[in-house]
Amino acid sequence: MPVWSALSPSDWTRLVHKEVAVTAHHQQRHRGWLYTVDPVSASVVLVNFQEAGGALVTVVMGHAVEEVEVLQEGDSAMAACLNAIFLPSKAQSFSTEELRQRKRSLRQWLEKNRVPVEEVGEVLRVANVLTVSPPYGVEDCSSPNEIILARVQGLMESNPKVDGGQQDT
Repeated sequence: MPVWSALSPSDWTRLVHKEVAVTAHHQQRHRGWLYTVDPVSASVVLVNFQEAGGALVTVVMGHAVEEVEVLQEGDSAMAACLNAIFLPSKAQSFSTEELRQRKRSLRQWLEKNRVPVEEVGEVLRVANVLTVSPPYGVEDCSSPNEIILARVQGLMESNPKVDGGQQDT
C-alpha cells in the first residue's frame, strides 16, 4: 500500500464507514469504524461503540499513520450509527424529503441572488469556498474564509423562508 499521506481524498473516502485497523508509528495499532479522514492532515477519526452505550472516538494523526487495513465492510446501518454520533440532533429530526426540500429551497435562494452553488452529494458547495451541510441552516455553513462565511450566512438569514436560520419546510 502506498504511503498513507500520499493517497488522494477519494482513496480515503473509499474507507469511510468500514472497520479498519490502523498501524501508527512504533507499531501502535488502533481499531475502529472509520468515520472520516481530514483532507488536510490525513488524520483518521475512529469510532468504537461501547457495550454500555455511547462511543469512544480516537483520532490518529495523519503523519503517524503507516498502514490502514480493512477488517470489515460497513453498510448503511453502520453509516447511520456513525452519523448519529456526530450530526446535531436537529439534523436527525428531518425526513429525507424534508432535507431534500430544504436543500432545494436554499439552492434556489442562492441562485436567485446570483451566488454560484453546486450540489456535491448531500452538501451544497458555495463559490467553491463554503459548504452547507444538512439540515442546511445558517449554523451548518463552514468555510475557512470568514468574510465569505459571514456574507453567505447573512444572505441566508435574509431569506423570507428562513426564521432564525431555520428554513421552513
